Amino acid sequence: MPSVRPNPVRTVRTITAAEHSAHLASLPSASFLQTPGWGKVKAEWRHESIGWFDAEDRLVGVALVLYRQLPKLKRSLAYLPEGPAIDWDGDDLAAWLEPMVAHLRKAGAFAVRIGPPVPTRRWSTAQVKEGIADPDVRLLSQLPPEERSPVGARVVAQLHELGWRHQGVEGGFAAGQPQFVFQVPLRHPDGTQRTEDEVLKGMNQLWRRNIKKAAKSGVEVTTGGREDLKAFHELYVHTAQRDHFTPRPLRYFETMYDALRADGDERFTLWLARHEGDLVAATIAIRVGEHAWYSYGASSTEKREVRGSNAVQWAMISDAIAAGAAVYDLRGITETLDADDPHVGLIQFKVGTGGEAVEYAGEWDLPVNRALYKAFQIYLSRRG
Repeated sequence: MPSVRPNPVRTVRTITAAEHSAHLASLPSASFLQTPGWGKVKAEWRHESIGWFDAEDRLVGVALVLYRQLPKLKRSLAYLPEGPAIDWDGDDLAAWLEPMVAHLRKAGAFAVRIGPPVPTRRWSTAQVKEGIADPDVRLLSQLPPEERSPVGARVVAQLHELGWRHQGVEGGFAAGQPQFVFQVPLRHPDGTQRTEDEVLKGMNQLWRRNIKKAAKSGVEVTTGGREDLKAFHELYVHTAQRDHFTPRPLRYFETMYDALRADGDERFTLWLARHEGDLVAATIAIRVGEHAWYSYGASSTEKREVRGSNAVQWAMISDAIAAGAAVYDLRGITETLDADDPHVGLIQFKVGTGGEAVEYAGEWDLPVNRALYKAFQIYLSRRG
């Protein structure tokens, strides 16, 4: 009978930002929400970098923890957005999570919220299109996925067994990070890089036509510096007014620029699309290792016919390919495929890139103090 190798002893303790960054640099990729810089961006939360150490005191996992204190109490929700950055591909998550919870309890956490960066299901562009066209299909989860992840299924099962509670909102965005995203794979299944031509051929006819139209119309896409954030923000506020969402202040993006670029220039890139000197679209791209994200976007209502939004997206995708990224992530989509739902337009725009819809394990809570956790849920429901 083969011997079973025991899990290495793991302890969790506070680490420095430098230790945290160095460990992330050793990984293929990790969420930008788990970088030390992100703690500086979320100034309204207290933050801490923590590390897992094995029996030989080697750093084997890291996390950024954000603490949100309860009103009038010295107890906090400990939140690890899209984290922690540990080895999720195992059958003993308790060995990782229990020492983490013990550490966070000592730090005053009444509950812990995590977001395992683990995909569970994937749907192709063709499947999503068919779902939108089918009046009997309302949700992405009603479609059989192209791929189910054994690792994702194992993580979800273990979290249930360990008493963690899934936090989800049917058909829409969850309160925290999105469970459903849209991604463009930039590598073949064998790991080789896809070329620009291969990615372009995967896009739908409208996207390809709009990219060509932008180039023919003379749209010029460049990267900008910190001094260009003001122009981006003005266009972003214009977009917010048109599309009916609440914009973030300029200071937020300046903080984001400073904090993320402190870890490396590739972490935050401002992209600007101009037509005859007019700013027609602007975006923010983020990259950590092999993962590239489209984070924020803005576009002018005027001159939409020159297709600046498509031009700037294509510039970001091309840059990600050149950098050797494995995936270009357009971030969140809702689960709805109802053609009458206003959110479906966002999915249709992203589907045009020829990528895939990906479901992650989502966010999970573990109550440490059940009474305070229940009070917190009541507080949130009253605010919402």
